[in-house]
Amino acid sequence: MQFDEAAARLSRLPDRTAVGARGRLPPGPVVLMPVFTDGRPRSELRLEAVPGDRPAAVLVLVAPSVDGTAVVILTERATYEGMHSGEVSFPGGKVEPGDADLEATALREAEEEVGLDPAAAEVEVIGRLDPLRIPVSSFSITPVLGIARRSPELQAFESEVARIIWAPLDAFLPDAPVEIVERQVRDWPLRYGGYRIDGLHVWGATARILGQLGALVAELAVEA
Repeated sequence: MQFDEAAARLSRLPDRTAVGARGRLPPGPVVLMPVFTDGRPRSELRLEAVPGDRPAAVLVLVAPSVDGTAVVILTERATYEGMHSGEVSFPGGKVEPGDADLEATALREAEEEVGLDPAAAEVEVIGRLDPLRIPVSSFSITPVLGIARRSPELQAFESEVARIIWAPLDAFLPDAPVEIVERQVRDWPLRYGGYRIDGLHVWGATARILGQLGALVAELAVEA
C-alpha cells in the first residue's frame, strides 16, 4: 500500500473517536490472541487490566519508505537478561513523572530508542488504538497512533534496540498470512498467531496492535 493512501485513510480516525462518534475500533484477527493448549480458560492469562498495573505507551508510527510505500516502525529488542529480550516491539515504555500524557510518553520513548525527531519527520499524532495488558510484566499499554509525513532518519540506541525494522503495512492487513506457533511460556502451554517479518516471528501484544492497525486501515477504506 502506498503511504499517501494509508495516511489519507488513517487521517479519518479522529472522526471515529470524537465524542458522539459511532462504533468502536475494529478488532484484529482473533487468531492472534493466545489460548491454552491444555484446556484452561483464556481468562487465566489475565489479559484484561487489573489494579496496580504500570501504565505505558508505545508509538505506532506509519511512515513513507524510500519508494513511497507505507511502513510501520518496529524494533528488535537487544538481547539481555529478563523478559522481552530479543522480541519485536514498538518504540515505547513506561510513563515517567514528567510526561504530560501518554502521547508524550510514546514520543519521548521513540526519541530515546530510535532517535525519532518528530518535528523533522512531521509526525502527526492522530489517536489511540485499544489499550492492552502484558501479563508477564504487568504493564497496561496504550498504543499511540501517528503518521510521519516525511521518512524519518532513525538510529537504534544499542543498549535497548538491536535493529530497526521498517515493516510493510500490507503485512498486517486482514488478508495477510498469520503464522501459528505452539510454545511454553513460563508455566503456560500456549498457541497463538503472529506475523513473520524480516525472519522474525512477531507475536503477543505487538502482533495484536498490528492486527488492529491493519483492520482499521481496511475498514476506513470501506467507509470512505
